[in-house]
Order: sequence, then C-alpha cells, then structure tokens
Amino acid sequence: MLWERLPSAAVKCNLCGWRCVIQSGRKGRCMVRENRGGVLHTLVYGRAASYAVDPIEKKPLYHFHPGSTAFSVATVGCNFRCVFCDNWSISQEADIAGDEMPPERLVSMAKSMGCRSISYTYTEPTIFFEYAYDTARLAHREGILNTFVTNGYMTPEALELLIEAGLDAMNVDIKGDAVAVKKHCGTDVEKVWRNCREARKSGVHIEVTTLVIPTVNDDEGVLRSIAGRIRQELGADTPWHCSGYYPAYKFTVPPTPLQTLERAYDIGKEEGLDFVYLGNVLGHRYENTYCPACGELLIQRWGLSVIQNRLQDNKCPQCGRTISVVMGT
Repeated sequence: MLWERLPSAAVKCNLCGWRCVIQSGRKGRCMVRENRGGVLHTLVYGRAASYAVDPIEKKPLYHFHPGSTAFSVATVGCNFRCVFCDNWSISQEADIAGDEMPPERLVSMAKSMGCRSISYTYTEPTIFFEYAYDTARLAHREGILNTFVTNGYMTPEALELLIEAGLDAMNVDIKGDAVAVKKHCGTDVEKVWRNCREARKSGVHIEVTTLVIPTVNDDEGVLRSIAGRIRQELGADTPWHCSGYYPAYKFTVPPTPLQTLERAYDIGKEEGLDFVYLGNVLGHRYENTYCPACGELLIQRWGLSVIQNRLQDNKCPQCGRTISVVMGT
C-alpha cells in the first residue's frame, strides 16, 4: 500500500515521512519494504517478532480504558535509527524473523485472552502498516480497540487510512524540539506534531511520551517547549508522560536523575497541562492521576498496575470535575 512507480523500475514509498525512493532490488530505510522489479513489497506481513499481553498502562496509555489489557504485537524493523533505542534487538534487526501470525490469529488470540485492545508497539508500527491495517479492521468487527505506540512519522495518507481502519488511540513519542530531533534522529519533528493534531481532530485519543535523556532533551527550554505545544496544539487535558532513560543500545550517558524528571513534571504543570506523569520510577506519586481542580487522588497506580480507580462517571468524587479518561467495557 501507499507507493508509486517511478522511471527505471524505481518506486517511491509514501508510507512514512522519509518517502524513500527505492531502486529495484533495494530496501527502504526501514529495511522491511523492498522494491522487486518495480513493485514494492512488505517483508514482514504476518511475521510477529514479539507479542504479549500487557497492561494498557505499559504503552503508556493512562487515560484509555485504565486497568485493561492490550494484546501487543510487533515485527522487526524501524524507520528511525535512534542510538538510545531500548527495543533495538528487534527494531534494528536486519534479518526478517518472527512467528507466522496472520491478522485473524492475532484477533482470535486477543479475544480469547480477554484483551480490550490490540496495541501495535515495541518497534515502529508504521513500518508494518499493512499488517496493522488488516488486523485493526478485523479487530473492530470483533469489538476490540486498536492503539498505536509510535514515533508519529507516518505520512498524512497513512494516518488517514489507519483512522479509517479503526485507530482508537495513539501514544506518540515526542523526542525533543526541532534541533534535538534533527540532531539525534535526522527527522523533522513538525511532521510528528502535524499527525498529532490531525489524529486528535479526527477523534483519536492522544497521549504524548518524552523519554527524558541527559544531554539530548533534558534542557529546561526543550521540555518547556514540548509541554507548551501539547497544551496549545492538543489541549491541556492531553496526558504527557516523562519517562526516565537508562543506558541502552549505543548510548551510554548515565540514567536520568529523578530530580530532572520531577522538574519536567513541574514544567508541564507550569505550562498549563492538567495531567503529567513520570515513568520508570516505580512507586512515585506522579504515577497517579489527580484531579486538576481540587488535587483529589483519582487513579492510584503502582508501576503498571491500577490499585484503585475512584472516578464516578468520569467525574472527580470530591469536586465533580469531568476528567478526560476513556472508560467503558
């Protein structure tokens, strides 16, 4: 899907923001889409490199059916080459590995395990677009929701098709401001913001994650710019997850200090965000959801587990403020 023919048996892939021009016999930047004699092929359809039942909080999606489970799936490959990737063993894998698991089986497994949703995650799901697209359509027919955990670098055409297929929620990774993202990912963060805005406008539930990495994006100005844009472009009720980094793949700077994460939380609140969370800090009070009006504890968490959910018809039991959490069976 989403490609066009060019002269001399070349093709142009219109799936992600790179829009790779691929010569015959070569692969795109993601390494999982190959031009075979002027026809673009996906190499990972139905090839699940990783799959598991996860709490929805692991995505992290804190305001989307809290306490439910998601059947999570990924193939190998990615359209980014982040040196700090913590899923590099499959995202940067050159060999096309994985179990044969067609969409019908994914949906059947999710249903049999009582999962409220299927999450396309772990690696960048845009690169296994056709697999996710077909699965999402089948899932919706069975009453199962669909979530993307993504770098947000798909094209507008790809996003539109995903929404048509039944995309219900996205957690989008905003890796920094324009300078940081260009330096460390080589990409244009404005394309990510555009997709966030369009998805939100189309009714897709959006949450944003920033992996706060020392020397990459932990500068107060960078964090403040991200928080401010979330409020201005996506809304004050959009959850922002500031997660702690640990050395991974080719990056070896020390882990994110707790003080830095707590400062990120403060910045988010100062910029007018209603819901800011800290990740990878087990047991911290900022894992919880509090009422932005009166400060009442609404959803208590311990790591990825919901201990209690005190919302009553999406309202704070103390002051009656409506809280933007997607609930339901």
